[in-house]
Amino acid sequence: MAMDSTNSQRRLKAISGHLIPGVSRPSLLHTNPTAGEFLLEQGYSVVLPEKLQTGKWDVCRSARSPLKLVSRFPDSPDIGTLHDNFVRSTEIFRGYKYLGTRIQADGTVGEYKWMTYGEAGIARKAIGSGLMYHGVPKGSCVGLYFINRPEWIIVDHACSAYSYISVPLYDTLGPDAVKYIVNHASLQAIFCVPQTLNPLLSFLSDIPTARLIVVVGGVNDHLPSLPTSIEVKVVTYSKFLSQGRSSLQPFIPPKPDDVATICYTSGTTGIPKGAILTHGNLIASVAGATLTTKFYPSDVYISYLPLAHIYERANQVMVVHYGVATGFYQGDHKCCEVFWCCQGEAIQGSLQC
Repeated sequence: MAMDSTNSQRRLKAISGHLIPGVSRPSLLHTNPTAGEFLLEQGYSVVLPEKLQTGKWDVCRSARSPLKLVSRFPDSPDIGTLHDNFVRSTEIFRGYKYLGTRIQADGTVGEYKWMTYGEAGIARKAIGSGLMYHGVPKGSCVGLYFINRPEWIIVDHACSAYSYISVPLYDTLGPDAVKYIVNHASLQAIFCVPQTLNPLLSFLSDIPTARLIVVVGGVNDHLPSLPTSIEVKVVTYSKFLSQGRSSLQPFIPPKPDDVATICYTSGTTGIPKGAILTHGNLIASVAGATLTTKFYPSDVYISYLPLAHIYERANQVMVVHYGVATGFYQGDHKCCEVFWCCQGEAIQGSLQC
């Protein structure tokens, strides 16, 4: 435990060295207790008086909320879905920066360019309307087959706003696992990038439910021509966005008990297995996790953990609720440059992340 405390102080000192000089306000940086310290001081759970009908195990609840289950944000009990969460933030944080990327149009790396919450809200309506324009029915599963970038988040918001079910596909999975998930979840639309388009095309005849492929970062002149026997449309993200803008449709808000996403395992121990999560599941998870941890619109979150993992997905729900900005990494986690703000104090530097 002493070693953990020493390491924490060392890391804190290293981070403090990246603080922008000249800031006179008191530092908000502090160390969190180690797992052992937390357990001794507070404990992780409390035992409830209820008993199981079978077995001799105790019924426990988090020590942070021993008297009731947390299913909603205490400050916003009316938020029951991911759509509710984002609508609130587009109203409160409309002009605040939200999604940032350093990748330029020509593929080079430059300064971060930001999309605001309001701009992301407009784009998500165009994407959802585009899905309806192409006849994708409400409640259909929509695949996301590319690494973290702003379009991933916007498509996910569109799915929530129009009652579609988002299904992430690991960009590192082999074709057999991807094909299995596409068929198992009956994906009707798949968003991909040029690098993941070719694997999809290689087994297009084996995924009969797919009717639409949208290529993020694709160029119209470079899209492949498909045989007339295959009834799948392939369009670029920019063209798809334009089609949606020209045919905007009202939202189709989901209910808390509606399925929001199917999160599959990577399939390393067998075939991928899908966890079905509702809107209420995700809201409750983040509401409980942030009971004693708060964030602010001045914070900037660096996104490099795969969005196909539920931990990063939950973090994005948290980001939206508090109006935090998300800066995306360049694509290689070994050499990404972090731009990080910690509770209002800017920290900037080339850190290995």
